[in-house]
Amino acid sequence: MKPKRRATLTELPPGFLDDLPEEDQKAILEIVGKPIEFLGYDEDGRAELKFTDGNKVFHSIFVRREFVRLVT
Repeated sequence: MKPKRRATLTELPPGFLDDLPEEDQKAILEIVGKPIEFLGYDEDGRAELKFTDGNKVFHSIFVRREFVRLVT
């Protein structure tokens, strides 16, 4: 089994949380600056990130490369 790749969401893109439910906004705010699972880049060059919040709910988000730093 390959080790999971990790990345850090360095900051939130402008307007990223707009129109999201409050519980999703809270979960995303809590992972900014922390290493989370990096799944790769999509065809548009956005990074797909996956994490589990404090309630054990899985989240998957896509952000542009400039908001992500890969963890080595």
